[in-house]
Amino acid sequence: MKIFSKLMIATCFIYTIITQAQNNYPQNYFRNPLNIPMQLAANFGAVRTNHFHMGLDLRTNSQENLSVLAAADGYVSRIKVERYGFGNAIYITHPNGYTTVYAHLNKYFDQLDAYVKERQYKDEKWEQDITFQPGQFPVTKGQLIALSGNTGGSAGPHLHFEIRDTKTEECLNPLLFGFAIPDNVAPIISGLYWYDRRFSTYEPGANSVAVKKAGNAYTADVVRVNSPLISFAIKAVDKANKGFNLGVYQAELIMDGKSIYSFSIDKVSYDDTRYENGCIDYTKFTRDKISIQHLSVLPGMKLQNYSNPGLSGIINLQDNEVHQVEIILKDVKGNTSRLTTKVQLGTPVNKINPTGNMVQPNESKIITTQNAEISFSKNAFYDAVNFNAYEEQGSDINVISNTVVLHSPYIPIHDNYTIKIKPNRKLSREEKEKIVVLFDYGSDTDAVKGKWNGDWVEGQFNRLGTVRLVLDNTLPSVLSGWKEGSVVNSSSLRLKGSTKVGDITSFRAELDGKWLRFARVKNDFVYIFDEKCPKGSGLHTLKVTTTNTAGNTNVQTFTFQR
Repeated sequence: MKIFSKLMIATCFIYTIITQAQNNYPQNYFRNPLNIPMQLAANFGAVRTNHFHMGLDLRTNSQENLSVLAAADGYVSRIKVERYGFGNAIYITHPNGYTTVYAHLNKYFDQLDAYVKERQYKDEKWEQDITFQPGQFPVTKGQLIALSGNTGGSAGPHLHFEIRDTKTEECLNPLLFGFAIPDNVAPIISGLYWYDRRFSTYEPGANSVAVKKAGNAYTADVVRVNSPLISFAIKAVDKANKGFNLGVYQAELIMDGKSIYSFSIDKVSYDDTRYENGCIDYTKFTRDKISIQHLSVLPGMKLQNYSNPGLSGIINLQDNEVHQVEIILKDVKGNTSRLTTKVQLGTPVNKINPTGNMVQPNESKIITTQNAEISFSKNAFYDAVNFNAYEEQGSDINVISNTVVLHSPYIPIHDNYTIKIKPNRKLSREEKEKIVVLFDYGSDTDAVKGKWNGDWVEGQFNRLGTVRLVLDNTLPSVLSGWKEGSVVNSSSLRLKGSTKVGDITSFRAELDGKWLRFARVKNDFVYIFDEKCPKGSGLHTLKVTTTNTAGNTNVQTFTFQR
């Protein structure tokens, strides 16, 4: 009865936290920003690559160009136009201290769209980040502000919707504002894991425990461990009534009737969202595509307002008795799932102290190889890493350094680190201007223009993998989809960009000698015909100038008719 009473108190405590969080924010002040019922494709706090999802992804029935409406009275305070990220976005500031954000839009409302277009032609620049005064573009609740789309870093048509604290710019969980989204489905638990916390959570890593479902509850057999110092982690998803996998809102770990860890995802700033990598098993997420959230604090994880600062979640087993464990998960609506199990210490396995370049959280570190130097800040690591760095020789004639192997791409880095590499041969002044630092982290590559520091070439990155210096004398280019001088009957011109190393860092198009507004869609450049190029206006010359990461510039000319 005593343990049961404590569990009831803990459950009431969680419910009180949820109720208080909801009562701290105005209920029903903001309306649905769409004219169709709100259905979630992703919620606030869902685990994404290197960040928490910072708003709601609202389904648009796989369609584009649905009406997007102002969630409340206010004024357009900012717009963004960018290749990735939000694509086309609107920020509306409201008089109650909040700002709403609407992203991946196809088009702004007419007056705003005309203003942005005029600004782009004036600046001769497609990407924009414009702020406005309160009197420029006031809006009323329910007013049409845009058409939904699939622009920026979007993988399919939807509306990304955020609510921010205007003063702090922290993103707040929109589900705490009382939106009418039906949900009577509790979180689903599919895995339990434990870690030997005498070591780093990265090595030896997660130990899996089978989870069984019994009615509305989850159980696991007695977890017998061979370390007196352990922590747990959970694999789970939340579900709304329409089936998408959503992120877990709130979790609590209870041992022998006492709460030893809890987290809830109420608010996160963009400055801190990368700390997500210290809240999950990053190795499992990047290597195995499995989302596992720690029920403990890693020593380098400094995300504010996420976990209870007084509860570490690290369990110190000082006897061989069987201890009761309960994990409680809740969504914003209060739907609850419980996993009960027991933990017992068996015969401990001796801790083996690793050798090599041990990098600790909260300590800066410089690691060297024969021809490279890597400088990490004190914020770089969330947990200890026995860092392994070495060099490999390559045979590509354009690679002018050894390849530097930086441990593993499955270990996270929180902030930028600097790597300096020595070339393996003497370079002319012209060659030095064409050096690119090429980074490979397994699933993708990145490249930056090399910065010379004496005999070294510097670059900055925030992932681990392999790095090398490349001499790039190749030209970027664009490929048109029409024959020279032919009549283009489509509604747009599309140019496909290409560069051998790195990216196209600069693009400029001129139609008959005047700048023309091309939007960038991933690696393509798209111009939608407008008054700048009317039908029946004869033969046109399109001059396109592109520059790549190395600084190589190419000028191409195309002709067409309308």
